[in-house]
Amino acid sequence: MWCIPVADATFIACMEDILDLYEMPYNPKTPLVCFNETTKQLIMEKQLPLSPIPGHLERYDYEYKRNGVRNLFIFFEPLIGQRRVMIRERRTKHDFAYAMKFLVDDLYPQAECIIVVLDNLNTHTVAALYETLPPEEAHRLRKKLDFHYTPKHASWLNMAEIEFSIFARKCLAKRIPNDEVLHIEVDALEDYRNKHNSAVDWKFTTDNARIKLKHLYPSYLD
Repeated sequence: MWCIPVADATFIACMEDILDLYEMPYNPKTPLVCFNETTKQLIMEKQLPLSPIPGHLERYDYEYKRNGVRNLFIFFEPLIGQRRVMIRERRTKHDFAYAMKFLVDDLYPQAECIIVVLDNLNTHTVAALYETLPPEEAHRLRKKLDFHYTPKHASWLNMAEIEFSIFARKCLAKRIPNDEVLHIEVDALEDYRNKHNSAVDWKFTTDNARIKLKHLYPSYLD
């Protein structure tokens, strides 16, 4: 018989489900979209930073003023190297519902079904649609969305997290004072990467997982 802890079995099932999705061929009628979110603290300078000069990087004063926090949703289609970032003031279940409506109605209106890879946050649920929108609207969106969750503590399986790490390094690491500058910075990087169809070189497959994560898989017992 097979002997495996329930937690490991759940992890394996979710992981292999995600990895199988990544091996599917591209189909515009059923696009695969990786969804994730992060926050950005807006920081205003009390004094203008000193411009960089030979031998010195740009220098900031230690004093600053907090100017609120913004939530960034990313929709990343890895098979064609396209992404879209939505910026909102909060990260509630209602914001998630409106993000899914934007995904269905604005980004992929012609799709028959959208396969969505997302993390197991408590706001990332179908119920959020019904708690936010009229029932007929929530039902319409639900029929167009096919959610696939990464295992608990394994958000690294979501390629949108890799994409966000690039945004973090390229434009979000520095101090950004307000919404206008945040939109300019994010839109510029989004546009650049979309024009170059920048994708993720994903090589981790189910076969790889059964070797590298062998300790999670069961042993056969007589």
